[in-house]
Amino acid sequence: MTPPRPALPPAPPPTSPTRGTRPAPGTEAGAGAVRLTWVQPEDLVGHEFRQAAEDGRGEAAEPLLRVWLAAGGHLAPARAGASPVPAPPELRALATDLLTALAALPHPAPDTEQALWATPGTTVSGTPTGAGAGSGGGGGADPALRRRLEAAWLGRAVGCVLGKPVEKLPLHGIRALARAAGNWPLTDWFTERGVPPEVLAAHPWNRRSAPTSLAENIDGTPEDDDLNYPLLGLLLLQRHGKGFTTADVGRLWLDELPAGRTFTAERVAYRNLLQGLEPPATATHHNPFREWIGALIRADVHGWTNPGDPAAAAAQAHRDAALTHTGNGAHAAAFVAAATATAATGRADVHTALGAGLAVVPPRSRLAEAVRFGIRAAVDARATDTGFDTVVDLLHARYGHYHWVHAVPNTAVIAAALTHADGDFTHSVCRAVSGGWDTDSNGATAGALAGLVAGSPDGIPDRWTAPLKNRLATTVPGFDGIGFDTLAHLTAQEAARS
Repeated sequence: MTPPRPALPPAPPPTSPTRGTRPAPGTEAGAGAVRLTWVQPEDLVGHEFRQAAEDGRGEAAEPLLRVWLAAGGHLAPARAGASPVPAPPELRALATDLLTALAALPHPAPDTEQALWATPGTTVSGTPTGAGAGSGGGGGADPALRRRLEAAWLGRAVGCVLGKPVEKLPLHGIRALARAAGNWPLTDWFTERGVPPEVLAAHPWNRRSAPTSLAENIDGTPEDDDLNYPLLGLLLLQRHGKGFTTADVGRLWLDELPAGRTFTAERVAYRNLLQGLEPPATATHHNPFREWIGALIRADVHGWTNPGDPAAAAAQAHRDAALTHTGNGAHAAAFVAAATATAATGRADVHTALGAGLAVVPPRSRLAEAVRFGIRAAVDARATDTGFDTVVDLLHARYGHYHWVHAVPNTAVIAAALTHADGDFTHSVCRAVSGGWDTDSNGATAGALAGLVAGSPDGIPDRWTAPLKNRLATTVPGFDGIGFDTLAHLTAQEAARS
């Protein structure tokens, strides 16, 4: 006899906008079933409890958490995407109900994390939306901009590949592997050469990335979601222009993005699309990853195509982000887009660019606080000639309670790395990766911004660019094997479109 499901405490009625009825719980998984990473209700609910604690709903969520734990539920997996054993049907059904109840909990007021710039006509640092200097105005692609964009694409690829072998490793593991190879502080690609077997056994490389992303085996740029999404962003602009809608993003994904190439918030939103939900419900329905890093890694292209107009870049990035993210997840995308748009002019240093990024983030948000903390720590370290390890240790002590893919700590370490590197390309990507957490995403974003500051591919040392062979692998249709010079040309064309 199946025991009765524990009664849930009363909760307000759901207010999330959806289309049609609530999706049914997932099919029950048997012993030999494939685990659909990131979408099992029994795993999602643990992450939603964690999200509630971060966004101010923790106390209100406590009765629901007690129900979940009393029924035999578990907290969120610390690093993996899914728990190893499927939940029984009654526990999975309870998790689905709890996700709905958690979504109905009111957020504390006032909302200090609401975007301040999203209203049409809003200005950022005096720049009106849609009227940015250097945006092209339909006058044709600028050759100097193309060179900067090629450096940005290359920088993004370099930082991504640098971080791939150590993605998911804890900070002490990253340091141990690099030190064993004589590469700490980090200044070059990771390598297995000379690393003792016991160190490799204690800190195994990311199994999918090591065959393509260690110094001894890089042969062109391997596929990665941190590079797929900028390609999709470029495709989005080619098809719909800068006036695209969030629904256009969703349709493009269904047409061109394999579901297996999505993760965390993107995978949940993809599922929501298939179940008939529309934005913004795609970002909120049973999606505890909505403040994670996925929207940030899609933001560069919006800055690249709006040089000199951080407000327009931020608004564009927010429309893209709204398919999958809310709150600080969307703010992180706007931050990167605005900083990138400022650097894309070729007239701003990295510190000015980061300031422009902060200008579009609600100043009392958790993201703004973390970015300011990271920048201050890096400035203090530079003033006292202190190594970046000290900055990283401060960041991990303050923000280590967040999941390693969350936007708040990762954006903070990106800002800190770029500040401490002071425009130097090698230092920018190496500090971002050596900061831990989502290493390939952080390296990619820092590398793209540092590439813009470098001004051209000639500003990036050959040891970084030569192994990539001007070749990018991807499953995004029409782009596999494309060169970064070609991508720069295509991106510059979109920047020049009105």
